[in-house]
Amino acid sequence: MQYRTLGRTGIKVSPYALGAMMFGAVGNPDHDDSIKIIHRALDAGINFIDTADMYSHGESEEIVGKALKGRRDDVVLATKARFPVNFDPSGATPVVPNRSGASRLWLIRALDGSLRRLGTDYVDLFQIHRPDPDTDIEETLSVLTDLVRAGKVRAIGTSSLPASDIVQSHWVAERRGLTRLRTEQPPYSILNRGIEREVLPVAQEYGMGTLVWSPLAGGLLTGRYRKNQQNATHRSQFGFQHLSDERRLDAVEQLIPVAQDAGISLTHLAMAFAIAHPGVTSAIIGPRTMDHLDDLLAGVDVKLTDEILDRIDEIVPPGTDIGRLDMAYNPPAIQHARLRRRPADERAAA
Repeated sequence: MQYRTLGRTGIKVSPYALGAMMFGAVGNPDHDDSIKIIHRALDAGINFIDTADMYSHGESEEIVGKALKGRRDDVVLATKARFPVNFDPSGATPVVPNRSGASRLWLIRALDGSLRRLGTDYVDLFQIHRPDPDTDIEETLSVLTDLVRAGKVRAIGTSSLPASDIVQSHWVAERRGLTRLRTEQPPYSILNRGIEREVLPVAQEYGMGTLVWSPLAGGLLTGRYRKNQQNATHRSQFGFQHLSDERRLDAVEQLIPVAQDAGISLTHLAMAFAIAHPGVTSAIIGPRTMDHLDDLLAGVDVKLTDEILDRIDEIVPPGTDIGRLDMAYNPPAIQHARLRRRPADERAAA
C-alpha cells in the first residue's frame, strides 16, 4: 500500500479509507465479524478509518473502538458530527433542540460522546457531517479550534461543503486566527464528477486533503445493478431512487464493456478512477462483508491508462453529474422554493 499526504497536514494515509457506515444495525450487526473486517483492512495496509456518530446510532463507533484496542496508534481515525445520534432519515424520530448542528453547544457534546464510544481520548480528524446554515461559520471554526487546542482533535474538516463555503471558511480562519479546515469529504465517482469543476480545484488551492465518498456511486458501479433487471440487494431495500435512475443505468451499461476491455471488474474500474484524480487523497470504501472487502482489496494494484480514462470521459464528461445520489447535500437555495422565486407580484418585468 502506498501512502499519500492528507493535504498539508503531514499525516500519511492510504488511498483507500475504510468507511464504517456498514458496521452496526444498518449493515452488519455482528460485532465480531465487523471487527474481523476492520482487522483485515488494517493488515492489508489501510490505515485510515472514517466513521460518524450517527451511523447505526453510535454503534459503528463502538465497533470501531473495540477493533482498535491495542492498535489505536497505527490508525488515522476520523469521525463526524452534525446530525442527532439517533438520526432517522424518514423523520419518524423527532429532532430534539440542541442535539444536532454545528454549534458550540452541540459539537462539544457530540465529540465527547464519540470519544467515549471509540474508547480514545482524541480523534485525528473531526468533520462537520453536512453544512449547517443555522450556524455562523465563525462559531463553528471557533469551537473546532478550541477542540484542537484542547488536544481532543488533530485536524478538522467538512463533508459536502460547497466550494464557495470552503473559500469563506478560509477567509474567516485567516481573519480571526482560527484553525483552518484541512479536509473536505464530497461524493465522487464516475457518475458524479461535478466536484471536478470547483470543489476539487478549491481544495487543492487551499492545501486540503479530499476524502471522497460513494466512489461506487451508491452501489451502481459494482455491476450488480443492470438495466431492465430486478435487483435484490442490501441497498435496494432502502428504496434509493439513484439505483433505478435510467440515465445512470444507461451509463453503467456503457462502462461495463470499458472494464471488460481493460480486463478488470467494474468495481475496480470505479475505484481506480476515483483515486486517479490528483485532487483526491483517499476514496472511502464501505464493505459490509468480508467478501466485499476482499473484492475491493483485489483491485489495489489497478492503474488506469490514459486511453481508459479518455473512454470514461466520453461516457461521462469531466465535471458533470448523471443524476444524483439520494444522500447528496442540497443547499437551502435548492431545498426551499421561496429562496429562488420572487413574490408573485414582483415577477413581471413591468
